[in-house]
Amino acid sequence: MTDDAPPDGQGTDEAAGDTLRVLLADDQALLRGAFRTLLDSADDIAVVGEAGDGREAVARTRELRPDVVIMDIRMPTMDGLAATAEICADPDLRATRVLILTTYETDEYVARALRAGASGFIGKGIEAHGLLDAVRTIAAGDTLLSPAATRSLVARFLATPADTTPRHPERLAALTPREREMVALVATGLSNLEIADRLYLSPFTVRAHVQRAMTKLEARDRAQLVVLAYQTGLARAVPDGGTDHL
Repeated sequence: MTDDAPPDGQGTDEAAGDTLRVLLADDQALLRGAFRTLLDSADDIAVVGEAGDGREAVARTRELRPDVVIMDIRMPTMDGLAATAEICADPDLRATRVLILTTYETDEYVARALRAGASGFIGKGIEAHGLLDAVRTIAAGDTLLSPAATRSLVARFLATPADTTPRHPERLAALTPREREMVALVATGLSNLEIADRLYLSPFTVRAHVQRAMTKLEARDRAQLVVLAYQTGLARAVPDGGTDHL
């Protein structure tokens, strides 16, 4: 067990209210310490625990119920992708988001991370303010992938020949026409603000539609919503490597 915050949540009153509770999972203690110092410097973020491998990350997540788990990929005992899948598959941890923070920024890892249920994927070279914003973005239920990364990811991995036949398109029947439109636009990598600008709506209205669609489709977050859009045939990859919606 790694050194950690006071057990059983003692001494973490500062994490109450609107403060985002974060668990750090990385096998390098030096990096955990650096990330902890950075995150704890923010008034709205508090690191409540640490883990040195994937299995410990799962156990600590179940114990501490953080808002966000910052997860490295390559760790002993259980890697970060396996730990992410276990966390995201646990219905008791539905409110916890996983942010993959790794040196290995390959499309394959991004695809595997999303399939495991991660809400975002960033590199360890990210600047300090970028990491803080990433935690806030993930905690809000949004994906961190850029539109370009989303399109590339979907075209190369989520819409491979084995996945081109729509699966369970009947799930879309629960959505209103407007919600279907929102999901299709989310699948292109557009942010709420970009969708709002395109449709001449307020960002609040867009967010409400997207959240309702997520609830109906039982999607944990926007990243999973992107996957569902392609799996159900609502969106599809186009020949130029971009995306289109039906």
